[in-house]
Amino acid sequence: MGKVYDALRRAEESRGRMAPGGVAAAPAADWAPAAEVEKVRRVPFWKRWFQRTAVLREEEATSANKRRIALLQPDSFVAEQYRTLRTRLESLAAQRPIRTLAVVSALPGEGKTSAAINLAIVSEMHLDRRVLLVDCDLRKPKVHRTLGITPTAGLAEVLLGQASVDQAIYKVTGPSFEGGALEVLPVHAMPPNPSELLASAKMKALIEELARRYDVVILDTPAALSLPDAKTVTELTDGAVMVVRADTTPESDVQTALDLIDRRRVLGVVLNGSAVDQTYYSYR
Repeated sequence: MGKVYDALRRAEESRGRMAPGGVAAAPAADWAPAAEVEKVRRVPFWKRWFQRTAVLREEEATSANKRRIALLQPDSFVAEQYRTLRTRLESLAAQRPIRTLAVVSALPGEGKTSAAINLAIVSEMHLDRRVLLVDCDLRKPKVHRTLGITPTAGLAEVLLGQASVDQAIYKVTGPSFEGGALEVLPVHAMPPNPSELLASAKMKALIEELARRYDVVILDTPAALSLPDAKTVTELTDGAVMVVRADTTPESDVQTALDLIDRRRVLGVVLNGSAVDQTYYSYR
């Protein structure tokens, strides 16, 4: 033990932190905190907390704006890309019924919710068409915050029999909708058993009812490889669109997700965040 102590003491002495004999050396003058650090330390904690909160809210608002760009900038290049996606889905719908569509991804953060929201917006812009956007993420919902909705009831309440469908659906209006509105079934309560609720007979009956009431029903799901929810919801719909982030999502994860949700149900793949800042679509 004495040898270990001597080795540690020599190491401290070599760094100038301990004087010979084991006495702590005086701090070097250049160790004094920078003026900027001292300035931050003098700011009250509550003020720093509010400043940080303001920054986080600004970042969240910026992220939300990106997720609803087709609503805020309907003439933008990105909005046009979502119209292209809508048109290609309509072409497929001419060959087979596609009234309910799940938007899925292998991993979180691939732009799945953005795709679901913007596709719903441009679909609602189509004249004489009723569109419903359903948030099926009962753990980390984003749709209501993105669209500025403050729900008092949502998907969980409908499935639990605590609210009717009409009580849980909210309308998002805007000049781009030509007097119409995008209807949204958001998430309010986050239940302790989300997977069981989505796999219930009530969820199946709900989607069947929504398919009768609306021309297009778009369902935003959690990431396929994280939870069983995406597979569960996809099996209840007429088809799915897979969102993949360019240069980020491993090919093996994409293949695994396609097998998991049954690639035969996947209508196409959206390549998001490409190097040229465009969105590409690949359909079978």
